[in-house]
Amino acid sequence: MALVNEHFLKLSNNYLFADIAKKVKAYQVSHPKQRVVSLGIGDVTQPLCPAVVEAMHKAVDEMATKATFRGYGPERGYDFLREAIVKNDFLPRGIHLDINEVFISDGAKSDTGNIQEIVRWDNSIGVTDPIYPVYIDSNVMIGRAGVLEGGKWSNVIYFPCTAENGFIPEIPDRRVDMIYLCYPNNPTGTVITKDELRKWVNYALRNDTLILYDAAYEAYIQDDSIPHSIYEIKGARKCAIEFHSYSKTAGFTGVRCGYTVIPKELSAVTLDGSRRIELNHLWDRRQSTKFNGTSYISQRAAEAIYSPEGKAQVKETIDYYMGNAHIMYDALTQMGFQVFGGENAPYLWVKTPHGETSWKFFEALLYGAGVVCTPGVGFGPSGEGYIRLTAFGDRSDCQEAMQRISNWQNGR
Repeated sequence: MALVNEHFLKLSNNYLFADIAKKVKAYQVSHPKQRVVSLGIGDVTQPLCPAVVEAMHKAVDEMATKATFRGYGPERGYDFLREAIVKNDFLPRGIHLDINEVFISDGAKSDTGNIQEIVRWDNSIGVTDPIYPVYIDSNVMIGRAGVLEGGKWSNVIYFPCTAENGFIPEIPDRRVDMIYLCYPNNPTGTVITKDELRKWVNYALRNDTLILYDAAYEAYIQDDSIPHSIYEIKGARKCAIEFHSYSKTAGFTGVRCGYTVIPKELSAVTLDGSRRIELNHLWDRRQSTKFNGTSYISQRAAEAIYSPEGKAQVKETIDYYMGNAHIMYDALTQMGFQVFGGENAPYLWVKTPHGETSWKFFEALLYGAGVVCTPGVGFGPSGEGYIRLTAFGDRSDCQEAMQRISNWQNGR
């Protein structure tokens, strides 16, 4: 008989946002006249910019003509997009990449989950806590995380990030095989300085550790001193894989496109220690086997954001969302909340008042103000006592939510 992968049974029954959706639906059933304002799930609301729409229309027209029709594309991605990425995302920061170190994907979520297939199942992993759930869940599925004990996975090393330590994770005092870092951070909205990031790169080089660096929100960085890429740090090419996404940069949550960078000098050792294997080659082999490439239309759309018009239009959308973040930050601070993030990222990390748990405050905010947040504990044990708010809503909804919360707070 076929046997199930029992590691899947260790996962919670629902993904975090599915649990939130169920609770919101229950509220709507009991309050049918109340319009819910969601500041919870990080989906975008602004339409694709004109340069992207024009590029997609043109690509569709090409697909409708025999002479320009395209079937399967190259698994690594089309050269026109990879060249644009190298030229625009890295060269201006003094980072030199070969286009064959860039792999186009259907988004960072897929690649951050799938990347662990090319390393051994018994590697130790470390994560900043709180953390984007996919990092841990994908490792649970393969059996690398161990068992859940007291809210923590037994084979996962946690690096707490809280207000008490300024959301700066402490370098571990022991060797860890793989470490996940995400900056600007989801969910906390905090960033990492070059000096702090250099400590992680130096640690990885000393300990032969692989860093999995999620830079999905780098386009939201406002402070010029904050690194956009781990490859701005000397030596990172030998120890880090970097993930990027157009989902939040250019509103591609429904279009699906991103990319992963795996430098050619990055390698991992065989169990007997006799050989070092290039991870670039292994990922290329994995993608060739399991992935037929991102659609041509999506890749042309992504290329368009690097045009002068596209850059200006994307920046306008990012500025719109960051404007929401500033409105929320100022309003919540004036109400007396302790707020983090929102300055170089589209997420705000808010301390719950009076020591309330994350889920208790979620329920209170939903039923008291009709506003949806994300409970911080859903991102890990160090997220308890916080909630995450996103700036991806419409401006009017953002303003209405702040007014609702203010009225609710005054009446508590």
